[in-house]
Amino acid sequence: MVSHQFCYQLALLAIIWLFVLLHLIESKPGVTAPPVAAKPKRKRSTEPKAFQGLTHKPHCVLCEHEAGETPPAPPRRPDPMPLTHRRPRTVDTSMHFCPHPACDYRGWLGLNNLRANGHPSGGPWRQLHCTACDGYFPEHHGTIVHGQQAAVELIVRVLACLAEGLGIRATARVCEVAPHTVLQWLVEAAEQLRAFAAYFLCNLHLEQLQLDEVYAVLRDFQAGAISDEEAIKRLERSPAWVWTAMDPTSKLLVVVEVGSRTLAMAQRVVHQVTQVLARDCVPLFLTDGLKDYGTALLTHFGHWTHPARRHCQVIAKNCTFVQ
Repeated sequence: MVSHQFCYQLALLAIIWLFVLLHLIESKPGVTAPPVAAKPKRKRSTEPKAFQGLTHKPHCVLCEHEAGETPPAPPRRPDPMPLTHRRPRTVDTSMHFCPHPACDYRGWLGLNNLRANGHPSGGPWRQLHCTACDGYFPEHHGTIVHGQQAAVELIVRVLACLAEGLGIRATARVCEVAPHTVLQWLVEAAEQLRAFAAYFLCNLHLEQLQLDEVYAVLRDFQAGAISDEEAIKRLERSPAWVWTAMDPTSKLLVVVEVGSRTLAMAQRVVHQVTQVLARDCVPLFLTDGLKDYGTALLTHFGHWTHPARRHCQVIAKNCTFVQ
C-alpha cells in the first residue's frame, strides 16, 4: 500500500518539474510570446447628436385637458351706470372694480358704478362704494399690502432687498422683522406677480425666446410640503429647478415655472408659451441642449399629418410590382 507521504512528495516533484520546463521555454532565444492585442480606447464623440425623428405626436396633458373641457361663455358686459345730477366726481375710480362675487359689475372697469367715500378712521387708503350692489371695499383691495399691519414703506423695502439678491435672514436683520414674515411677504409678492403676468402677457409678437432652467423652492412652501425653517434654509443655500422663457431683446420673462427637469415640465413650459404668443407668431427658440425641449416644441408647433401612401407600378416580364 502506497503511503500518503510518498504521494505528496511525488506531486511536489511534478510541480517543480513543470516550473523548470516553463522557465526553459521562456529563456530560449528566438522564441517570443505572442503579442497581446491592446484594446483600443473608446473616445467620446464631441459631435452633437441628431434629434431622433418622431412618428406620432407626443403626449401633452395640458393640451388634452383643454381639448376635453368646454370653456365657459364670457359674461355679458353690464350697461354703464347713468350719471346723476350730483356734484361731479373729483376722484378717478376708472381703474378700480367691485370685488364682490354677487355683484353684476364685478371685474368691469369704467362703468360709473364706483364712488370714493373718504378715508375711514383717517387711514391712508380711501374707501370705495359700489352703487350697483351697495358694497364697500378699500382701494388697495387685492394688493399685497391689503390686510397687512406693517407700513407700506417697510414691505416695499423688504421686497427691494430681496430683489437685489439679499438673503431672507439678512433682509430680516436689516429691516428688523422676523424671517418668517419676510418669507410670507415673498410668497405673496410671487402670487401677485403671477396674476399680473397672466393679465398683461397675451398676444405677444416675439422674434426669439431663450428656454433655460435655474434653481428655488417657493412652490414646495406654498404647497405645505416643507416648513418655514426648511424653506429659509434651502433658499439661503441653493434653490430648486426654475424653468424660464425669456425674450433676449427686451429681457421679458414670458414664463416662470418650478419643477424637476423632466419631459412633463418641458411640455408645461412650452404649452404656457403658446398661451401668451400671438396665433401667427413662431419665434426662434434657443435652448441649453435639453432634448426634452425638442419633443415639447414638436408637440405644440406645426401640424401633424399622415401622408398618403404612394403607389408606383413597374412592369417587367409581364409582372407588376407594387411598392
